[in-house]
Amino acid sequence: MDVSAYLEAVYGNLHRRDPAETEFHQAAHEVLQAIGPVLKAHPEYQHARIVERLCEPERQLMFRVPWVDDQGTVQVNRGFRVEFNSALGPYKGGLRFHPSVNLGIVKFLGFEQIFKNALTGMAIGGGKGGSDFDPKGRSDGEVMRFCQAFMTELYRHLGEHTDVPAGDIGVGGREIGYLFGQYKRITNRHESGVLTGKPVGWGGSHVRTEATGYGAVFFAQEMLATRGQDFDGRRAVVSGSGNVAIYAIEKVHALGGRVVACSDSSGYLVDEDGIDLELLKEIKEVRRERISAYAEVKTAARFSARGSVFDVPCQVALPCATQNELHQQDATALTKNGVLAVAEGANMPCTPEAVEVFRGARILFGPGKAANAGGVATSALEMQQNASRESWSFERAEDQLATIMRQVHAQCRATAETYGGDADDYVLGANAAGFLRVAEAMTAQGVV
Repeated sequence: MDVSAYLEAVYGNLHRRDPAETEFHQAAHEVLQAIGPVLKAHPEYQHARIVERLCEPERQLMFRVPWVDDQGTVQVNRGFRVEFNSALGPYKGGLRFHPSVNLGIVKFLGFEQIFKNALTGMAIGGGKGGSDFDPKGRSDGEVMRFCQAFMTELYRHLGEHTDVPAGDIGVGGREIGYLFGQYKRITNRHESGVLTGKPVGWGGSHVRTEATGYGAVFFAQEMLATRGQDFDGRRAVVSGSGNVAIYAIEKVHALGGRVVACSDSSGYLVDEDGIDLELLKEIKEVRRERISAYAEVKTAARFSARGSVFDVPCQVALPCATQNELHQQDATALTKNGVLAVAEGANMPCTPEAVEVFRGARILFGPGKAANAGGVATSALEMQQNASRESWSFERAEDQLATIMRQVHAQCRATAETYGGDADDYVLGANAAGFLRVAEAMTAQGVV
């Protein structure tokens, strides 16, 4: 069977076996579209059925999470952990607490994580987990009881050499603390490396909080440099206003750029003077309010509940909110308004149609598995510090992050040139480079 027919058959089989998992299908389709040239150069991977084995998780966990709210009412949520691939190291990937979480979303995130983690060059496999629990509006006590109930089931599947979760949407330092505390209580082990994203005071790493946002900006900076440009004096737009978005804004400003718009689920905000980061942090991290509160404080800013943040003219766009938030019409608007580069700070925030608009217009486009690899890379650095009982300075951790992102960027370009001839094709480069590293390890380890 030729490579194209083989990959079509693999994709068809995914649809047949898991018909409702649309996000997973989308993530798999992107990879399968990209790796054809690799399989032509390495037919041994097709013979060993590496692609089919990659698309099937090594283990999928789904479990009941019962807990009691502040009114004494028993609540029941569903927990997930998909341990996708451990060829390069222990499963590594975050936990997402959000009402939208289901098995298909967790599988898409875990599948992306395999290639993202491979691109970092670190010894970490791919996995992802979470729950349909929504921490918004819940008291600290309710969040604690839920986290304890969640970990009471999940702990038996974790370990610093087995599976190392971290945070994601809805899971920050508070949740990581409660999860770690319950793991420690059950196992009677202070196993620092079993969770990453911990506070610096008890085993966390400097820059872990900032890493995904910083890393996306570092990657965008490297892309701009290939055309003799940088962030200095550039207008930028960042979707979202959570952790990734906030620290992407911070790093853009540090590099001389000006972020003029950001968003949340209620709408988007435009501040032509540049987003006031301290005010944004106060509203989102302390007061936990909608972004419209920013415009109430700073009257020169404008809030809109209609339209898209990507309607705002900019030269660099950083989608940092959630999957499939940037659609074809958004990509068209950005292109018409003169965007130079787009780097995905979130996981798969651009629809396939949007990606094709950017690639067709030769806009520099950094897919999430490369551009947002900074978070998991710094998690691996946290694991390294835990193993050696060290705590690095902020400057050392940030230097390591910047170096890793430069290496990821260079690897994407070199691989794209090797297999496609166009170094600017980061979609090909990221998928092919990640696949090659995992496929080599899987081949060496036999049929397992």
